[in-house]
Amino acid sequence: MFCTDCGSWNRGEAARCVRCGIIMPESSDRRQSPPDPSVTALRQVTGGRYTIMHRVGEGGMASVYYALHVVLDSPVVIKVLHPHLAREHEMRERFKREAESAAQLMHPHICKIIDFGMVDDHVFLVMPYLARGTLSDRIGGHRSLSPETTAAVAAQVATGLDYAHRRGLVHRDIKPDNILFDEDENAIVTDFGIATGHFRSRMTGSGNVMGTPHYMSPEQARGKLLDGRSDLYGLGVVMYETLVGFPPFDGADSYSISYKHVTETAVSPDVVDSRIPAQLAAIVMRCLEKNPAHRFERGNDLADALINFLSTASAHNEFRMARTARPVPAVAVG
Repeated sequence: MFCTDCGSWNRGEAARCVRCGIIMPESSDRRQSPPDPSVTALRQVTGGRYTIMHRVGEGGMASVYYALHVVLDSPVVIKVLHPHLAREHEMRERFKREAESAAQLMHPHICKIIDFGMVDDHVFLVMPYLARGTLSDRIGGHRSLSPETTAAVAAQVATGLDYAHRRGLVHRDIKPDNILFDEDENAIVTDFGIATGHFRSRMTGSGNVMGTPHYMSPEQARGKLLDGRSDLYGLGVVMYETLVGFPPFDGADSYSISYKHVTETAVSPDVVDSRIPAQLAAIVMRCLEKNPAHRFERGNDLADALINFLSTASAHNEFRMARTARPVPAVAVG
């Protein structure tokens, strides 16, 4: 059978791996298939610091693996740039920038970077394992969340973004896939791969605007210089989708979607679904203003508005419950 640690072949009855010496697991399956070669390679380039367990996902840019930190015995995820992209200088630099950007940020609602490495065609970064998945998982299939949950999640994200913005970093790709949850249901912003300071280029070397079309601000779609208010537009799109189950603009291709962000006004969420509170809908629509000057100035300003909504909603619910409570009938005495 193949060793789960180094990938070497061992006889089925071997007690320890002939190469690395670890204890071999007992198994009745002598026809075990060879290990994933990418996992074996990852074990080698990380220098044995992590026990690679299995692949958990794959995107257009990277593969993600679940692993354990050998010394600390803590769960982590390792994000590995696809080999064909790792050979491209621009992509290697973008991946490196994600590590550099996130390493500067120490905030409870921003995912920290534990480790980073570049070995030949292997480029990887290591992050804490966040057990509760992504916001995208929760709203997939046109599902929506309650207004209160939407506001609470967005307020946490907004405070994390405010922290990054005050340090000169604009995320530029705020979307449900990049909002994760820890075991205590705290929202965590991740993937600062195309984060940029004001001094960085706003386009790729080929002239393409970077970001995800459904969540791009109008100024980002037009290739303009960005500040933190662009991220607040993206968060407004996320809130819209979380409330009604779909983003405000869609189209046949990225160009048509981007064009709508620049030229069309979204239908207010409370018009789409009358159950959505007008106060929260107004907050979302302010985030979606075409002119950045008409949006919230800072992430903390948006967070304050959302917290105020939550306070108002809580007071309203308590009042409604008090009014609908049935009085205790009087009991005759005598």
